[in-house]
Amino acid sequence: MSRNKPKLKVGLIGTGFMGKTHAFGFVNAARVFDLPIEAELHTVADVNKQAAQAAAHAFGFSDYTADWTDIIADSEVDIVSITAPNALHKEMSLAAAAAGKHVYCEKPLAPKVIDANEMAEAAEAAGVKTQVGFNYLCNPMLRLAREMIAAGELGEIYGYRGLHAEDYMTSATGTATFRIDPKGGGALADLGSHALATAEFLLGPISEILGDLVTVHGARTDSEGIAHESTVDDVGRAILRFANGASGSIEGNWIATGRKMQHDFEVYGSKGALAFSQQRFNELHFFLPMIPPGVRVFVGSKLHLTIRHMVTFAWPLATRSALTNSRPSKWRSSCPPSMAMAQSPSISVRACEFNHWWSRSKSLPTIALG
Repeated sequence: MSRNKPKLKVGLIGTGFMGKTHAFGFVNAARVFDLPIEAELHTVADVNKQAAQAAAHAFGFSDYTADWTDIIADSEVDIVSITAPNALHKEMSLAAAAAGKHVYCEKPLAPKVIDANEMAEAAEAAGVKTQVGFNYLCNPMLRLAREMIAAGELGEIYGYRGLHAEDYMTSATGTATFRIDPKGGGALADLGSHALATAEFLLGPISEILGDLVTVHGARTDSEGIAHESTVDDVGRAILRFANGASGSIEGNWIATGRKMQHDFEVYGSKGALAFSQQRFNELHFFLPMIPPGVRVFVGSKLHLTIRHMVTFAWPLATRSALTNSRPSKWRSSCPPSMAMAQSPSISVRACEFNHWWSRSKSLPTIALG
């Protein structure tokens, strides 16, 4: 790392799972990207001095505090990274923007639209840069899916299904934490916000919505066994209409027994469909029902021996033939070559990066799309 690069001094509020993740990201970003700045972990804040001190030592911050407003008041801090409970995002973000500091706020920005709008307007008025932690949108498979949809490879989009389901709130025992604070929202705010962000990332603005919220556990106990009333939603579902005419649904569910990271979507169009699951995040399944087996497909480009995204269509086992789609792209995935060429009982697609597949596919007939 060049010592001539200007420093970006980071103040982190909150040291839980996401706080640790933010700190890790700031430290390691320069190992992956050639950044124009050097991130410096300046001050970390938590609920008490002991927790803040422990986090500073573990994460590598120079200073610590039990009062998050110290970070706002510190003229040396350039960017405030907010990973506190949802109900506190607004106050912290507004204070940071008013102090002229850039803001990286975890999702949801705020449980209420009116508060989120106020935060966005305040940041714009202050001229500071902002970012919200919709990290799943950075997955190359989602970028590839959006490219394919925008290019018309799926035809007219008819339907969408989105889901973010996990099981960390399945039990009513020991789960009475900040997550059941009604001001912070429930499963819809915590997980449904990811599902909504993905839906708009892929298909554009949502124009109409009909929602349903369900509270399964009306009472939860904390870590000491004390019971607390819970009125937040454990499952949030919504029927959607998009501005482009498509319709669909999303669900946020934190009591989905057995699910650890089911951030999934399906997109249905007149020419084909896409399906993705974060539980297999190096795969993007692409359905083309009108293409016969044994045909190599190109979508708007020539065949390249070095492939950025090689998509293999695995047809039913009885046919023992494959379709290959060459899609040069700056995005990469880490799925192994063996998985890309695997046969499957269903018509599906796996998107991967590798180079040495030509000998397997050069004998197939070819057609061009787009």
